[in-house]
Amino acid sequence: MHRPELYIGLMSGTSLDGVDAVLVDLGQTRPELIGRHYLPFDEALKSELLALHHPTHNELHRNQLVANRLASLYAQSVTELLAQTGMPAAQIAAIGCHGQTIRHCPEHGYTLQIGNSALLAELAGIRVVSDFRSRDIAAGGQGAPLVPAFHDKVLRHDAIHRVVVNIGGISNLTDLPPGAPTSGFDCGPGGLLMDAWCMQHLGTPYDTDGAWAASGEVIPAVLERMLDEPFFALPPPKSSGRDLFNMKWLHASLKGDEAAADVQATLLELTCQGIARAIREHCRGAQEIYLCGGGAHNSALRKRLAALLPKCTIAATDSLDVNGDFLEAIAFAWLAQQTLQDKPANLPAVTGARHSCVLGAIYPA
Repeated sequence: MHRPELYIGLMSGTSLDGVDAVLVDLGQTRPELIGRHYLPFDEALKSELLALHHPTHNELHRNQLVANRLASLYAQSVTELLAQTGMPAAQIAAIGCHGQTIRHCPEHGYTLQIGNSALLAELAGIRVVSDFRSRDIAAGGQGAPLVPAFHDKVLRHDAIHRVVVNIGGISNLTDLPPGAPTSGFDCGPGGLLMDAWCMQHLGTPYDTDGAWAASGEVIPAVLERMLDEPFFALPPPKSSGRDLFNMKWLHASLKGDEAAADVQATLLELTCQGIARAIREHCRGAQEIYLCGGGAHNSALRKRLAALLPKCTIAATDSLDVNGDFLEAIAFAWLAQQTLQDKPANLPAVTGARHSCVLGAIYPA
């Protein structure tokens, strides 16, 4: 008889839009999604999180206050998810919480995801597993991406060469070649620059279906300057975030007289070129590409990727029965289970770590 193993996964990513929460049963070969919930950030919290990505006045104090606010939001998302599913907190083995990345600097030997896990455990009354990236970095790895290990478990095919592309704030891929080890790395910007440019010029958080980008024209000189960024030429393993790709980086490539819609078109092309180049160079022979994350909903982006990768079929992970909007949250629930079972969950071939590691820190309820 099947015995449920219930976990909650929480994900708030580089896009800074809100908290994805899932309730999953991990007691079977394939995770079963029981419930899902989304809780958006308000603009004040988003602004404060953006400010903390760079040195700022009294940042240590401000960082801790924001971490407490995040813990309260995470706890609220858990409470609402449990109410929605009718599941008591006592039935949940653990919460896997990614936390909110403020700095990701593996080249300096650290990464920082905030969210006050002790407070979350106190408020939710459920054991919390968090800080998944630090152990991999301690072993010489990038600490990211960590989700490829989960992709390997649920999306690999014995005979078909698949690539999973997560397009959040940053885009990253997982290469799943049959009969060969899984690999993966960050490709470059996903939606974070497009979203920021959209907010600045249209006052909307994102470009629905890429319609604004489609109304503009790519600016070749700007695109060339952006693609000259050394990150794109680095071999895997590699990871990135707002520490590199931010509005200051974008403005350094602009002269200032460009039409706003043309810049948006160029940013969409940058995202697509980064993904397509990574697949062509490092995932040779790929047959199927599966998209997840917010960018998977951008029809202009999907159309351009299809044009750049004509030999591949492109679809959403939803077509494989894996919800692409909540896939990362499901993955962090699974990572929490791996921690509690004392199982390594990083892939050294992906992160560059010297060896496999049990990830995460545990905060009892």
